[in-house]
Amino acid sequence: MKQVWFLTGSQGLYGEDTLAQVADQSRLIAETLGDSGLPVQVLWRPVLTDAGAIRRICLDANADDDCVGVIAWMHTFSPAKMWIAGLDALRTPLLHLHTQANVALPWHSIDMDFMNLNQAAHGDREFGYVQSRLGVPRKTVAGHVTDPVVVGRVASWARAALGLAEMRSLRLARFGDNMRDVAVTEGDKVEAQLRFGVSVNTYGVNELVEAVDAVADAEVTTLVKEYADSYQVAAELLGERLDSLRYAARIELGLRGFLTDGGFGAFTTNFEDLGGLRQLPGLAVQRLMADGYGFGGEGDWKTALLVRTLKTMAVGLPGGTSFMEDYTYHLEPGQERVLGAHMLEVCPSIAAAVPSCEIHPLSIGGREDPVRLVFDAAPGGAVVVGLADMGDRFRLVANRVELVAPTEPLPRLPVARAVWKPAPDFRTAAETWLMAGGPHHTAMSAAIGAEELTDLADMAGTELLLIDETTTTRQFTKELRWNQAYYRLAQGL
Repeated sequence: MKQVWFLTGSQGLYGEDTLAQVADQSRLIAETLGDSGLPVQVLWRPVLTDAGAIRRICLDANADDDCVGVIAWMHTFSPAKMWIAGLDALRTPLLHLHTQANVALPWHSIDMDFMNLNQAAHGDREFGYVQSRLGVPRKTVAGHVTDPVVVGRVASWARAALGLAEMRSLRLARFGDNMRDVAVTEGDKVEAQLRFGVSVNTYGVNELVEAVDAVADAEVTTLVKEYADSYQVAAELLGERLDSLRYAARIELGLRGFLTDGGFGAFTTNFEDLGGLRQLPGLAVQRLMADGYGFGGEGDWKTALLVRTLKTMAVGLPGGTSFMEDYTYHLEPGQERVLGAHMLEVCPSIAAAVPSCEIHPLSIGGREDPVRLVFDAAPGGAVVVGLADMGDRFRLVANRVELVAPTEPLPRLPVARAVWKPAPDFRTAAETWLMAGGPHHTAMSAAIGAEELTDLADMAGTELLLIDETTTTRQFTKELRWNQAYYRLAQGL
């Protein structure tokens, strides 16, 4: 389990007895956080009272692969000049926790000894100043650690830190290039590695074909049985079209082995570049996404990165995360809906019921009919997020949505799909998304929300435009202009 380190600031002025109390109380705060259900382990570190120790712990946090973030709290007054070298060296996400050991003041017994010991209201202001003076990116959370709101905000930050750590170590395999003549799936892979850490490389599709062809028949038989036990498999796939189901299983086994052997956490495919594959991978992609892999269709590596990141952030939470595409609309006034889908590749983690395993023709790709899982997405709140390369920076665009059941059955649509109502309304959401240059491929998550996305964008130094219940077209237009000016100025000369 990944860790966040709990750092406590103080100073030697108070004497050893007071510092012992500081240590006991800060350890209790860390343990309370650690027992609150965070997706990370909270590791308490000894109280910091001098600049050398502070710098050393910050460098150690940078170097430790298990440490994804640092929580800092000034229990007493910690003169902040001691923190300058450490904060300047810190490259790990930082959360400033403004709390104190006690919830209520002991009004009838409070004395100066109590006041000198419990000075977070004093010390954290000193710490906040030096962070602002240095321009240190951080999240600030105020309140007691027994407050569920405080815990929830710390958890959101911890999930974002997990996502950033995943980005920084992610290897992404592209099987073939992106779809010809498409603009939004292009992007600067060197800049992406500099900004996020992800390594994106292309592999010839026939390298994958070799892995698929090498799969043993006995492994295929075992996996086909797993399909029959897990899904509502169409009778024809267990009868006259069993060979198609077996080939779909062969693709999954070969693809999974390729990704495992190469240490990849995300991948792309492209229907225009299938080499010797007999089917466009459908069922295989869906099941790999369900196991946590990121995916983007048509060579869209930016969305594959995003899907993997959000899945990492959502660990342990209810609700799934999937590759998605805005496909078509229901435009009845007052009842507008978006119908999202893709050719084959929607993750069953968002399914409302047990998926149906089916085979149908696909009019593009020029290969045999592909096997896929068919289902409707489960109703509930969600967010759709796109990542676009704007030339001088990356931009995240997100829209809060409400997943709903289809207005009517969809008996002739043989793909997995999601239907949603965008916030604040269809017209505003569509217009602002288009104004922002948001992509048509997205990551849809019913587990991750706006706060986690905001924390991730802040950690990665990446622009985020959020379309939610408060959005108006006029204000959004202003935000676009402000952001354009800010990010160009922030880059310097």
